[in-house]
Amino acid sequence: MTSSAPVRVVWSREMLAYDFGHGHPMTSERLDLTIRLAEALGLLVGDDVELVGAEMASDALLQTVHTPAYVAAVHAASTDGTPDPVFGLGTSDDPVFPDMHEASARVVQGSVDSALAVWEGRALHAVNVTGGLHHAMPASASGFCVYNDAAVAIRALLEAGVQRVAYVDIDAHHGDGVQTVFWDDPRVLTVSVHETGQALFPGTGHARETGGPGAEGTAVNVALPSGTGDAGWLRALDAVVPAVVRAFDPDVLVTQHGCDTHLLDPLTHLRVSVDGQVLAAHLLHDLAHEVADGRWVALGGGGYAVVDVVPRSWTHLLGIATHHPVDPGTQIPDEWRSLVRERYGRLGPDLMTDGRDARFSPWSSGYDPGNDVDRSIRATRAAVFPSLGLDPDHD
Repeated sequence: MTSSAPVRVVWSREMLAYDFGHGHPMTSERLDLTIRLAEALGLLVGDDVELVGAEMASDALLQTVHTPAYVAAVHAASTDGTPDPVFGLGTSDDPVFPDMHEASARVVQGSVDSALAVWEGRALHAVNVTGGLHHAMPASASGFCVYNDAAVAIRALLEAGVQRVAYVDIDAHHGDGVQTVFWDDPRVLTVSVHETGQALFPGTGHARETGGPGAEGTAVNVALPSGTGDAGWLRALDAVVPAVVRAFDPDVLVTQHGCDTHLLDPLTHLRVSVDGQVLAAHLLHDLAHEVADGRWVALGGGGYAVVDVVPRSWTHLLGIATHHPVDPGTQIPDEWRSLVRERYGRLGPDLMTDGRDARFSPWSSGYDPGNDVDRSIRATRAAVFPSLGLDPDHD
């Protein structure tokens, strides 16, 4: 890895085509507002940043994860608009939209190109905020996700000679699709820190889900109680993620940064702030430098507070990845706030912070058996740490 390699950011206006239509939470406005905010703050210019679009992934590439029948069904639905519920197409979560295959395949290619650029040393880090479509299954769409770009990118890394890939998912929803694809593959560690499936889609991601035969300990799930805020969420990340990633010793770190953990998100029940999300992004960036020589691919994901949260959270992610982190106290440029006023008839946030002091007590401070978050953390550590050669009771 050369320190002079640029940071790769996937973006073109064509990426806005991944949009399920008016009224759907997964609007491409989230992406447009993010990139416009990052541009207004000067994060996407300079010799150290490479802004690139993406072509469409071929069917052969998609079929490294998805079944040929499913890819054919997406093609057909994209062409004639006919729902196909057998493949999860045309549901309220995943309605058919024009050129759905093309838009989805472009997201996949963006993540694959980014992963290979990082592995080959052509990029120091890479960010694709249009990606992170972690619910898509090999034979069906699910949870706003048509093709699983993260899984295809990880498969491409393995085929390129990477020995071990760690995938860390901090979306409020369990990263079930990626876990499913690599359930039996000991070369891939999947870590998901999410709101409990007892309260939130997709209903999976329990601590006892630890990987298939021959891959025990390579699925790690922290299911947090609804209502968990910064202190508990960050404590859970700190208590589990660095230890398991270090033990796995990956060649590349792939992360999913769904920001629907925020207290303003309309679809979830966690209470994390933008400030907490920024600390988490710093943690993952630093971990990539520590364990994978900086080989880091950061993806987007969920996040449905379209104006107030997603643009700020992912702009911070872009700042961290490009090594130009944004001071949380930064005033949001007037040009961006004017755009929000024109589109939505209201003012957006005025600062890059929620004004929260996102501190937490590390796990080493002691286990509290009366605390729901601590019980969730302990359940995960007890379930998976021994398989990775770690002591669940000590750091």
